[in-house]
Amino acid sequence: MRAVEIHEPGRPPTVVERDAPEAVPGETLIKVTAAPVTPLDLLCAGGTSYFGRPRTPYVPGVQGVGTVGGEPVWFATSAGMAPGDGSMAEVARVPEADAVRLPAGVDPVVIAALGLSAIAAHMALTWRGELVAGEQVLVLGAGGVVGQAAVQLARVAGARRVIAGARSAAALDRAERAGADAVVALDTEDVAELAARFAAVADGPVDLVLDPLFGVPAAAAARTLRPGGRLVNLGSSAGETCPIDSATLRGRSLRLLGYTNNELTPERRAASLVLIAEQAMLGTLSVAHESMPLRDAGKAWRRQREGTATGRIVLIP
Repeated sequence: MRAVEIHEPGRPPTVVERDAPEAVPGETLIKVTAAPVTPLDLLCAGGTSYFGRPRTPYVPGVQGVGTVGGEPVWFATSAGMAPGDGSMAEVARVPEADAVRLPAGVDPVVIAALGLSAIAAHMALTWRGELVAGEQVLVLGAGGVVGQAAVQLARVAGARRVIAGARSAAALDRAERAGADAVVALDTEDVAELAARFAAVADGPVDLVLDPLFGVPAAAAARTLRPGGRLVNLGSSAGETCPIDSATLRGRSLRLLGYTNNELTPERRAASLVLIAEQAMLGTLSVAHESMPLRDAGKAWRRQREGTATGRIVLIP
């Protein structure tokens, strides 16, 4: 079968011919139809992540969509985080618990593009952030895949108003197309200025902030929260530290919460994924994405790493 292989951490993968995996008890063989190239794949393959240097060669791909007996499934893998292969191949072998049956008729490319990013957005909003109908939500980094999904999923959960913050013109456009009620440019390092921008478009205090950025944007967003408001952090692409002032934190009794998909049980993750697939089929959930053939995996990898892709790149075996 054709597969993508990482031979040396930090270098782009190559496409090779290798033996297909064989079935073993407790695992299932999946005919892969779509495998996204995600930031986590690049992080793991870089060799410097907190997971350690991966054992090479290995097939990358921490998630994918395929079929088992003709039925569609989404699946997760630990490729790059632990020994073993991932989704970027014609056939993948995964533990049965990591394969989730999907509704018939789903678009595998759309589901692959959403995947773990949409799960993170959904669970950070609802399970960790305890979003309830009628609340006002501020989504930072709303031009990314997590952010785009969060804007739409907040609406699905009943948010009355969704404000989006993004750092580039293209990202602001994606957030607006995702359905944000208002968009705010995150093009300043002035916390007070940024907080004023948020306040200008908000309908009163914000109830919940979803934050994949941290840094200055998170500090500014915290100032918009009502007393007892929540900020859920699930990333640090704007900074590993954040200048939230003590007066804001104490004076409003704010709740600052961390989130990671690693805390989810397989059952909770599966339930979230099924909801995401259902919303995608209804046309209420999608993110910017493009597809490329598996043979162009090296090019796709470089484009995703360099930030020149128009959205999440999904490889088609």
